[in-house]
Amino acid sequence: MALQSARSMLKEDAEGKEFMDKIQKRLHAMSFHMRSYFWLDFQQLNDIYRYKTEEYSHTAVNKFNVIPDSIPDWLFDFMPLQGGYFVGNVSPARMDFRWFALGNCIAILSSLATPEQSMAIMDLIEARWDELVGEMPLKICYPALESHEWRIVTGCDPKNTRWSYHNGGSWPVLLWLLTAASIKTGRPQIARRAIDLAEARLLKDGWPEYYDGKSGRFIGKQARKFQTWSIAGYLVAKMMMEDPTHVGMISMEEEKHMKPVLNRSFSWC
Repeated sequence: MALQSARSMLKEDAEGKEFMDKIQKRLHAMSFHMRSYFWLDFQQLNDIYRYKTEEYSHTAVNKFNVIPDSIPDWLFDFMPLQGGYFVGNVSPARMDFRWFALGNCIAILSSLATPEQSMAIMDLIEARWDELVGEMPLKICYPALESHEWRIVTGCDPKNTRWSYHNGGSWPVLLWLLTAASIKTGRPQIARRAIDLAEARLLKDGWPEYYDGKSGRFIGKQARKFQTWSIAGYLVAKMMMEDPTHVGMISMEEEKHMKPVLNRSFSWC
């Protein structure tokens, strides 16, 4: 998104064109890398499950040497037949398979996600509504880190216990991003359903910063009230629903010459 914004601010003179060309090359490379290696759907998950390891030539299918046994158990039940998302991170021999709300919504709005991938992300949200939205939109990430993982990754952070704060908490401020992504993909009913949930509680609860629990039922144990971003997230979501053209201020369309060829997975069709 930053690169696209930078490109739009450059003049098409000699100096500007040089930077525009560099930005274009970087955008193409990053888009291909993310769409190819960070994307996960049912077919891709099944492929990883069947990966061979210790492949080293340029013909290697398992390019990051991901060990199939590292796939967490929760993912096999979480992944629907229709739907997909961008995983948290990919590194040699390890993938962070968690779902992150902010990254996937921004992927849609920035056109990092292809139109097919954008629809698949929304399919996943609908299919896993209870897990990702629950009683208060929207889970910042899913699932929460627990036990040994929580101790290692968070350093036993008492604020980031399971299903709280940044560890699987539900953040009302993310409502505007979900709304924008819903409108861009032609699925405003998803946003409307989420806004109805938020309206039933936010004012009564005093506009908390975040909610706790697997379904987002409880006001966060250290959540501050009357948070301006919780209020602003709701207001922006309502304004976009009243006039969907507002989404154009934060949404970017993909340019045709930017599209890399993808031959990875077509399970969203």
